[in-house]
Amino acid sequence: MGVLSIVSSRRSRASDSVAGGNSVSSKANGSIFGGSSRMSAKQRRSMAAMNASSSSIGGFILSPQAAAAARRAASVPQAVAGAAVLCLCLSDDRAVQAVLLEQALAALAPGALVIDFSTIAPATSRALAARLETAGITYLDAPVTGGTEGARNGSLAVLVGGSGAALERARPLLEAVGSSISHFGPVGAGQQAKAVNQVLVAGSYAAVAEAIALGRRLGLPMAQVCAALEGGAAGSWALRHRAGNMICDHYPLGFRLALHRKDLAIALAEAASAGLELPLTTQVAAMEDTLIASGHADEDVSVLARWFEAGH
Repeated sequence: MGVLSIVSSRRSRASDSVAGGNSVSSKANGSIFGGSSRMSAKQRRSMAAMNASSSSIGGFILSPQAAAAARRAASVPQAVAGAAVLCLCLSDDRAVQAVLLEQALAALAPGALVIDFSTIAPATSRALAARLETAGITYLDAPVTGGTEGARNGSLAVLVGGSGAALERARPLLEAVGSSISHFGPVGAGQQAKAVNQVLVAGSYAAVAEAIALGRRLGLPMAQVCAALEGGAAGSWALRHRAGNMICDHYPLGFRLALHRKDLAIALAEAASAGLELPLTTQVAAMEDTLIASGHADEDVSVLARWFEAGH
């Protein structure tokens, strides 16, 4: 049996169907990469190791970007049939439930493994795992972080929830997309770790945006200031990789603002269930709501800088 990868488009139109042949494709933060020239050397080595025991690797890819190296499937069930491992990376709970429960489940055989790279609510992951278990199918929640840069380089951080045995079975594939694979506990724990990650992303992006707004108001050369600060205590991934976007007021897609806002809703719900207030995250969520209402939903999260430009 082969390995099947289901990959979302930026809007996760689960009705589109393009199945890739002899390649593994993955998606993180809106960026899709397929298994040939755009794979890093580390990804190719990992794919070769996995191929040693698998005659074919297919992908159900929901994006025209990958169509050139793909073979078409008439439906999700057709693409899933015979797969030993099904990888999902879709935009939200509804998309995962629609593809997995309404289309893929009936075609998966007992013993199959589902690896879900999507960022969804921990409770949804637990419910999916319980449903799949009744069919003899194992589920791992494995959301990823690291931006489009990490996706291109195969250096994402993979945050895993599920059994240790399932993780070891999945490890060759996880190593193809991630340089860091961390196991946090049972199903749902990976999603909880991703919620923590998104809280940090919210605070760091907003802090960079706020700092740039202050520097501009003071008349400072902000490209020079940010370069100087990268190596100090204020240095961060957001400062290194997204300050340039904010300074140039140009926001090419890395991770859609609307998806990050969805992730913050998950984090805020998890915090509420634990009896914890998240005042900084709540503020950033409100800023994102304002920007989404102004038409910035499909731009990168770094578009938070425009909140300050609007005179707030």
